[in-house]
Amino acid sequence: MARLPTGDSLLKTETLPIPTMTLACTPYDSDNQALLTSPESSSQAGLAPLLLTVVELVRQLLEAQIIRRMEKGVLSESDLDRAAESIQKLQEQVLYLCEIFEVEPEELNVHLGEFGTLLPEAGSYYPGKEGIKPSVLELVDRLLNTGVVVEGNVDLGLAQLDLIHLKLRLVLTSQPL
Repeated sequence: MARLPTGDSLLKTETLPIPTMTLACTPYDSDNQALLTSPESSSQAGLAPLLLTVVELVRQLLEAQIIRRMEKGVLSESDLDRAAESIQKLQEQVLYLCEIFEVEPEELNVHLGEFGTLLPEAGSYYPGKEGIKPSVLELVDRLLNTGVVVEGNVDLGLAQLDLIHLKLRLVLTSQPL
């Protein structure tokens, strides 16, 4: 019990109960096997495949932007060399991490049903050309090239309480603002 000063006098105190909070957890199998890597199965790699998928998506978007700028003649020879070397090193790191977490690089692609896949199949997409099969990478690359502004409000919460209110404006472009 806490004693807090109230009203006109600091000498008088009133005993108030300290509020308690209970935490209700969603049942989960506390077996930590899902977090361990195992030589028998790459499904034990935890969040590594998801993280590597996002890194690979960003790497391919950067590569597409380099190709677009190269074709427009915007990059100097030294800029192009540095960009190509950086993209190659990033790809090597992704492959190295795939090896560590025992994830096949082909497993990094996510199939999104009628929306296609997250990444295009190898050799099926070239920036500025229509791809054979739709992919999220192709869509985002085109949006970056064209430019798009998205505005909206987001309310986040739980237990039927709106706890976070966001007013967002997203400008997606490959051009300097």
